[in-house]
Amino acid sequence: MTEQVRTTPVGRRELWAWCLYDFANSSFTTLIVTVAYSVYFVQVVAHDLGQDGTAERVWFWGYAISMLIVALLSPSLGALADARAAKRVGLIAATLGCVVCTALLFFVQAGDVWMGLLLFAVANIAFDLGFMFCSAFLVELAPPEAMGRLSGYGWGLGYAGGLLSLAIAYPLIRGGFTETNLPLYRTSFVVTAGFFLLASLPTFLWLKERAVPQPREGRSLWEDAFGRLAQTARRLRQYRDLSTYLIAYLIYTDAINTVIVASGIFANKVLDFSPGDLIIYFLITQVTAGLGAVWFGRLADRIGSKRTISLTLLIWIGLAICAAVVQTQAQFYAIGLVAGAVLGANQSASRTLVAQFIPVGRQAEFFSFFSVTGKFAAVIGPLVYGEVTAWTGSQRWAILSMAVFFAIGLLVFQAVDEQRGRAAAQSFDKS
Repeated sequence: MTEQVRTTPVGRRELWAWCLYDFANSSFTTLIVTVAYSVYFVQVVAHDLGQDGTAERVWFWGYAISMLIVALLSPSLGALADARAAKRVGLIAATLGCVVCTALLFFVQAGDVWMGLLLFAVANIAFDLGFMFCSAFLVELAPPEAMGRLSGYGWGLGYAGGLLSLAIAYPLIRGGFTETNLPLYRTSFVVTAGFFLLASLPTFLWLKERAVPQPREGRSLWEDAFGRLAQTARRLRQYRDLSTYLIAYLIYTDAINTVIVASGIFANKVLDFSPGDLIIYFLITQVTAGLGAVWFGRLADRIGSKRTISLTLLIWIGLAICAAVVQTQAQFYAIGLVAGAVLGANQSASRTLVAQFIPVGRQAEFFSFFSVTGKFAAVIGPLVYGEVTAWTGSQRWAILSMAVFFAIGLLVFQAVDEQRGRAAAQSFDKS
């Protein structure tokens, strides 16, 4: 059966609406996952578990389990969204779920380990499902030769959103974990939720669903979704380069996800960064990340996504080694500036490459495989990081282990042929 997509013209306003979702959701990844809540959980909520690495282990296990749930949900929900032309509905529902649970983090206090993990896990699951649905629109909004540019603009706006949300939260967080400042610190979680909701409104209002609902031939929605998913899994064998890329992506994004989640905790515990210091640090790195996403997005259109991704992975290997031996806050600032640039570059180019390998009409379904790959990676990496920290008593060995993941991912990635992968996607209807 040939998939159908409405040929509704794409206007500038809709392109902005798509990019603005990256602007909106970056507040969650920046403040909740990386800078504010993760450190708050380790230092305040789980403080009584001990300072021997147990608190970090619990946090990384909670994060990993939430990613495992996303990995299990994404394929069926992606297939269902394609079958019922419901990417936009899924995007709105996931966003609202994330916003509500993020706001409820305000009520998590010292000792509320299970409540703190549960609310974060649900928010994180909803966040990642929303990201999957939004990414699936890329194929409908831009031709292959312009996807890198549009994806780069999205990531660039995303880092601008992270920058603004950090600036807004700074007055609430800079006082740290003193008894008098804790209510203000927790208020930053509510502010993050409000920022995400308000900045998502243009996406809700202007992003259009172009997919056409497909006939179900008497089957239930779930039967149809899993049937399409099984067909995609069988067809995946025909997409050699997409399959190889997903393996490489699983390995290298494992390390990237772990570095993002661990960076705030590493800076706080190893280099004695205060909450205020962390805000300033990530304010600076958000600037280089945004510039890196936009510049490398243009570079990917010029030299190809494969070369762009390979370049960023070589830099990541060097950064992981440097971070393992860093001694001063100034050195960590220098590492962060470079890491921000290659982070935005790698994320933008990775989304572009997978979009070029996906046949039109099956975006959400194939992007769900892309999402699942990343989520399984987000299960393995944090567990490795948490366990190495607990075993050795040092996060330095844990961050060094990520260099191994980057190197293996780079090696596997070299088997991907970008031109062949694009040709396979374009011949989908003839297969």
